[in-house]
Amino acid sequence: MSSTPLTQHTSNTNHLRLCQGCELPVDVVDVPRGKSAHCPRCGTQLYRGGSPSLSGNLAIAVTCLLLFFPAHAFDFLTIRLIGVMIPASLSAGIIALANEGYVILALLVFFCSSLAPFLVFASIVTAHIALRYHWFLGLRYSVWIMQQLKAWAMIDVFLVSVAVSSFKLSDYADIFIGPALFSLVLLQIFTVLLLSRISIRRYWEAWKPEQDYPAQTDKQVHCHHCHLSQHENARCIRCYHPLYHRKPRSIERTWAYVIAASIAIIPANLLPISILITNGQRLEDTILSGVASLMNSGMYGIAAIIFVASIVVPVMKIFGLIYLLLAIRYRRSRYHRQRMSIFYAIKWVGKWSVLDLFVIAIMLTLVDRGQLLNFIPGDGALAFGFVVVLTMLAAESLDPRLLWDNYQQETKHSESCNE
Repeated sequence: MSSTPLTQHTSNTNHLRLCQGCELPVDVVDVPRGKSAHCPRCGTQLYRGGSPSLSGNLAIAVTCLLLFFPAHAFDFLTIRLIGVMIPASLSAGIIALANEGYVILALLVFFCSSLAPFLVFASIVTAHIALRYHWFLGLRYSVWIMQQLKAWAMIDVFLVSVAVSSFKLSDYADIFIGPALFSLVLLQIFTVLLLSRISIRRYWEAWKPEQDYPAQTDKQVHCHHCHLSQHENARCIRCYHPLYHRKPRSIERTWAYVIAASIAIIPANLLPISILITNGQRLEDTILSGVASLMNSGMYGIAAIIFVASIVVPVMKIFGLIYLLLAIRYRRSRYHRQRMSIFYAIKWVGKWSVLDLFVIAIMLTLVDRGQLLNFIPGDGALAFGFVVVLTMLAAESLDPRLLWDNYQQETKHSESCNE
């Protein structure tokens, strides 16, 4: 990729934006469509180039809503087990979890696989209605939902869990693809396209462009809700959200989540996460023993996926967050850019730990033949669910700007920004 002419701000100009990752003032320049402007210091993406039509977002969101209902109403998989055809739908797995007494897990699976994606799609439609009819509160809350829930829309993780479940069941049953699976695949394709196009800043720019506000040569704070850099104020002059240089109680909340996740990860790995009853024999599997069982069956690829998503990722997230918190606490003066990369990696990889919970929901739907062959979740699944949620909340609560509070500017010349 070529570099853009985006530089650290060195003069008084209204073409100025504060980086939301490290609060560095940078000059705003035009970037070609298909390319992005990144902060020259921390690497955070500031904005994307070009001016793609927001109506394209609306068309894709409506398409996603139309695909959403057949993806949930029909069966995505059917197996022939002991001479019986057993269908599986997304809603059936959630209901099965609730019927087994794992209501919290059922709610988590429902939220990540159904509710969060639906709310993201609906919020985009609502935002366009709000822009059309100048409805401020509708725009404010719909954009807020977009921003908060897009990381929790996990249709891609669910599709991978369908593949994992199919491989695990291949020794027991014949597997047939259901009509909902085609809808889910199409829904995921359009969801990826939609999330790659969503820009919270562009929606607020469509409401009121930044250049419509009086010139401000001493911008001091960046609004993380509408991405308007402005004078020091109690509330944003565009979206009226409270302004802050650092998230309130970010360190305390992040430590609380990390400590709770560190406690929950012990029973999550020691207690059985799944229980298979075959011919009256009860076979309990922890996460690690389940991986070993898959390897013994020759399913090395699936074993690797489960090992990474369910063991490596949660542990590395906890250790990574502790490292970042300690670096902030002891004001480490080197490797700021590397720590920023660790922070973004933790945020991106977090959702993939939900894969094991989706697999449990699918298996619970398909393998339920009484004492002959039955599958139920173990208590470790509940603890693992807490680990997943707590680590994701910890990553969201940590303010990355705290990593740069003790940064010492080593050079005074302008730094170029790479795409």
